Amino acid sequence: MTEVATAPAVPVAGRAHASLARLVRAELRWIFRRPRTLVVLGLLAVIPVIVGIALTLVDSPGPPGGGDGGGESLLATAGGNALVLPIGTLAMALGLLLPLSAAMAGADALAGESAHGTLRGWLLGPVSRGRLLLVKSIGIAVFTVTATVVMALTGVLTGLVINGTGSLFTLSGTTLSFPAALLKVAIAAGWVALQLWAVGAVALAISAWTEHPMVVLASVLGGVIVFSVLGLLDALDWLHPFLLNHSWTDLGDVLRDPMPGGALAEGALRAGCYIAIALSLAYARLSTKDG
Repeated sequence: MTEVATAPAVPVAGRAHASLARLVRAELRWIFRRPRTLVVLGLLAVIPVIVGIALTLVDSPGPPGGGDGGGESLLATAGGNALVLPIGTLAMALGLLLPLSAAMAGADALAGESAHGTLRGWLLGPVSRGRLLLVKSIGIAVFTVTATVVMALTGVLTGLVINGTGSLFTLSGTTLSFPAALLKVAIAAGWVALQLWAVGAVALAISAWTEHPMVVLASVLGGVIVFSVLGLLDALDWLHPFLLNHSWTDLGDVLRDPMPGGALAEGALRAGCYIAIALSLAYARLSTKDG
């Protein structure tokens, strides 16, 4: 399906005096009015429902404890546990689907507009390249948060409908109250959103160097796959701390009681470093890019 992209509805002549909030609102309208964005969010919302129904049909409740944090192992314990379903589906989608969504947002931010000629209006207009990059990075961040929250919310609702509020168990075997369970889901969703923002920032940096969104998507997804393969090689354990997805399988730590925060904190710091480096590279390119 061919999609016609339109630039944010901010007059070029007025961009010099437009507030950052106005530019961000225009960018968000452009992002969330794209049919592709709505389709992706709809698919993400449906995944926890499909997984929850499938687990119910196979009647595999699994033990309250166990699992190493990966998406598949967490979902093995999700039957009969309303707390595991939203976090398990986030962990499962973090392997490929959620990074694909973040890469799509990063690719559309610059390369997509450049391919349709709408980026030229930004570059020729009286708006600093730093502000342009800030608006684009905020747009990607909002999209990643939205995608994560949509999946988490539908996961929570599906888990409650199937299992009720009396089945909120941690992987350590303890029972949580409903507010405490929601807090754990919120922590997981926030952590995943940060990882996705890092993926989107990398896509944004690559997007600044090309006019072809598919090149960005292929580069980011290829990088995620390569990082996953490198993470399996014990001979390269010295390299593992530098891989963005090194801590992605530790998301299940949120479901333990007490929650070990070492791996999650390391993953958050790593994502922050990727964001800083990627946005710096994107700015270096935009500052030398003409209209």
